[in-house]
Amino acid sequence: MRAFQGQDHLKNQTVIYPHSAPHPPHSIQEQSSSHDTRWLLLHLARGDLKEVWKYGHYFEFLSTKDLNIKVRCTLCVGEKVLSTFKNTTSNLKKHLESQHSTVKLTERVPPSGLKQRAVTSAEGPTPPKQQKLDFGAKPVSDEELKKLVAQYIVEEMLPINTVDSPSFRAIIKKIPTSVNAELNLKATLNEIDFVSTTADIWTANNRSYMGVALACRRIRGRHTYDVIGTEIENIHSSYGLLNKVVATVTDNGSNFVKAFQVYHPVTESDDETEEEESSPKDDDVPFSDLSEILSAENESDGQLSLPPHRRCASHTINIICTRDVEKHLTTNAESRAVYRSSTAKCTALWTKSSRSTLASETVEEISKRKLLIPTSTRWNSFFDAVKRIAEIPMVELNTLCTKLGLKCFKDQEYQFLHEYCMAMKPLTAALDILQGDCPYGTLLPTLEVLMQKTQAVKDDLSRMTAGLPDAIVQAIQTRFAGVLDDKDALLAAASCPKFKLRWLRDAGRRERVKQLLTAECCTTAPLAKNPASVPSATTSSSQGEMDFFTFEAEPEEETYSAEKEVMDYLMSGYDLQILHKFSSIKTIF
Repeated sequence: MRAFQGQDHLKNQTVIYPHSAPHPPHSIQEQSSSHDTRWLLLHLARGDLKEVWKYGHYFEFLSTKDLNIKVRCTLCVGEKVLSTFKNTTSNLKKHLESQHSTVKLTERVPPSGLKQRAVTSAEGPTPPKQQKLDFGAKPVSDEELKKLVAQYIVEEMLPINTVDSPSFRAIIKKIPTSVNAELNLKATLNEIDFVSTTADIWTANNRSYMGVALACRRIRGRHTYDVIGTEIENIHSSYGLLNKVVATVTDNGSNFVKAFQVYHPVTESDDETEEEESSPKDDDVPFSDLSEILSAENESDGQLSLPPHRRCASHTINIICTRDVEKHLTTNAESRAVYRSSTAKCTALWTKSSRSTLASETVEEISKRKLLIPTSTRWNSFFDAVKRIAEIPMVELNTLCTKLGLKCFKDQEYQFLHEYCMAMKPLTAALDILQGDCPYGTLLPTLEVLMQKTQAVKDDLSRMTAGLPDAIVQAIQTRFAGVLDDKDALLAAASCPKFKLRWLRDAGRRERVKQLLTAECCTTAPLAKNPASVPSATTSSSQGEMDFFTFEAEPEEETYSAEKEVMDYLMSGYDLQILHKFSSIKTIF
């Protein structure tokens, strides 16, 4: 066997290869450093099971013949001789499992240094627990890596030439010498000025966890607003982001909403207003309770301060797709009966096909495809499931219902499914866009186009669903009321090269957003672009001497013009790379 040392990714770490490896060793030092590992791997081939296998002490080595070795089981009564290959212990392991399954097998630490955790179990080793990330891990030493590779080959009963596999060598080369993920992340965040985070809480195995974009923390007890606020601030503080987070995005949960309402910092203008309103007159002598003042100071010292709150747009649209749409269809007299009857028949189809393999095969036989089953955890799943049923021709759909023993669809119900899909298609398309990887500037153009396309399908609907587009647009305007005219959202959309001002149909609103972008460019323009900030050149001549000369007026240097930058930006292309030409627009974006 020979040693190969990876120079690109592994410093001072050695990967072990057998004699059949096609690549020669890089140095004599590498040959000597691999001696100990070669000795460990060859113990099994020589019959020294006790040296390398955790159950080797239950067998006694007898002899070697060609590629096999013969051993005797010390647990069996009499002279029970077993035969196994030199490079594997599979036969011996099968013997223990079949003949001595009731014996509590004890793992022993091999004297060769392959350390194992001694485990006593009636069914073998206990299953490992879920692995945890350890950011304080120590570097992997040269000796430790060799022993781990040897242990892996022996314990998994793999052939020795596994270490010669190119894929195995690639894995070993990628092993980092140390884990500095958290330090690297903090260093990266320290170099940026602004960042936004997302926060969510989920439960798994009766345990609750909070994830804030870059951290995952265990939460115990009830998920109240104060617990959520404290945990979010602790995570931001641990990564040095208290003064850098411009907004935190969460779902529409009441506990999240209340946490940001209670712990959002009060602006200076609000403080001044309150002070002016509560200030006493000059003629009055104010009296204060000392205990109240001290208690208020103690409370303010521990007061949390959370960044501005933004509700998840995708989650909000999903609420519109489910709650608002269902509320309209169940309260409208034209659609209430047909909505309930058609969805009930769809639900019967989904239940039948998901609980019976025979029914599922019948569906595939008739419709040539499977039905999609809606789930509450996957957005758009109800729309996708209804659309799949509506794509089946009515004759085949009723044939399927007859074979499954279900009620057939009426013409009105089948028409309702088609109109429902037609009215909901723009909404689900917008949800798919916002769920993807997109900047904040995508939100307003998506909402504007969504409302336009939803209203456009109104003429193609019957009386059953004619009011659905208006209900969807009204829900969008209500739930996104704080975003549709928000300054940050407008600037984010206008500074995104993909949209600019093209998504605005109203000329007056387009001009207003253009002026807003120009004013913001004036604010964020670098001082280096302003020639007035450059000091004037000095001269050694006296003022009296210079008064003797008369000069023609020099043309003024062209100063920075925000209007020109905005105009050039609007006339440029739509690729994201063009932002490098417009520094102020890039800063806004």
